Amino acid sequence: MSNLTRWGLKKSPWAFHLNTGSCNNCDIEILDALTPKYDVERFGITLIGSPRHADVLLVTGVVTLQTLPRVLRVYEQVAKPCLVVAIGACACSCGIFDGSYHVVGPLDKIIPVDVYVPGCPPKPEGIIDGVVKGLAKL
Repeated sequence: MSNLTRWGLKKSPWAFHLNTGSCNNCDIEILDALTPKYDVERFGITLIGSPRHADVLLVTGVVTLQTLPRVLRVYEQVAKPCLVVAIGACACSCGIFDGSYHVVGPLDKIIPVDVYVPGCPPKPEGIIDGVVKGLAKL
């Protein structure tokens, strides 16, 4: 990967949000992080509607049997290299759903995860901090 490509990924990452069955608290916090109060656009981060154009994959919720094929399909569609961020206790460790009959496992058993943002739900500051620290890895 060229230096120009790496610089571009760090300066204007496009994020795709994937909900794998969460209770929507993490989703609300992601949307809160996108508001002018937190101003993630100062880092160049913008939310897009297609995984094919995404540099960052924001995943919330526990992976269930029903959502497993969708998670794998979306991960295959995301351009590589991509930053995968597990947001919330459910995505990081299954949270309160650990041991349920329909739970496949935490996200890192399904796809490689670069950044973990724990919490139930995590604060917008933590989500922003996790994404920015993950971009430093690129």
